[in-house]
Amino acid sequence: MARKPRPSLTLMGERKTSLDGQAISYVIKRSARARCARLEIRPATGLTVVIPKSYSTAQISGLLQKKKRWILNNLARYGQPPLSATGKELKSGDTIPYLGRTLEVATRQNHVNADSARLERNRLIVSLGAKSGRLALVLEQWYRMQAAQLIRERAKKLGAPLGLSYNRLIIRGQKSRWGSCSSKGTLSFNWKLMMAPVPVIDYVIIHELLHLKEMNHTKKFWQLVAEHCPGWREHRKWLKNHEAELAAKLST
Repeated sequence: MARKPRPSLTLMGERKTSLDGQAISYVIKRSARARCARLEIRPATGLTVVIPKSYSTAQISGLLQKKKRWILNNLARYGQPPLSATGKELKSGDTIPYLGRTLEVATRQNHVNADSARLERNRLIVSLGAKSGRLALVLEQWYRMQAAQLIRERAKKLGAPLGLSYNRLIIRGQKSRWGSCSSKGTLSFNWKLMMAPVPVIDYVIIHELLHLKEMNHTKKFWQLVAEHCPGWREHRKWLKNHEAELAAKLST
């Protein structure tokens, strides 16, 4: 969280490919320092392709095919099997995590174009329009709406006793961050936090709020975190243990 971006890297976007019949998602980054293309696989971010300035993106497909055995083996090693194994198309009757509990998804078809979702106890009733997109997209939009409401409420409540206030709060879909704080006082949070228990969400919010005081991860910063969130180590561990699972939950 709140890590400084590497200025030598430029994000080019996210793509998907098929390796031995298995769908693989990857991110492309262009590096001003790299002399040749390289592949990186990490538990939190999955597969990243780093290419030099002179490298054409059209060459990436051949590189992935050449290194497909290494890619598939390492994705499995880090607990991130291909999307076809962990990110199957969601359907009615499947379950999704929400604030530390499990919801059953129940879909309904309607004859208009509007999609909607409503929570009824431990069931999420999703109404899909005649020209609806995929269920996963409707669910993501619902999660984002819930995140915008809950995280804003919690940030206001948690920030008050700290004497801290922010300029803006944004809900995003970061691939490798749960939250961030900019030097201008803008807080950003990942909508997938809505899949975590509320105490874990509160930890992330407190973490980013405290960056308004200390824009670093020094000993002083962590002392502040411990003072205002005594269980922060347990909450951070929960996020680390579940990051791959949550990242793939709504993939299709």
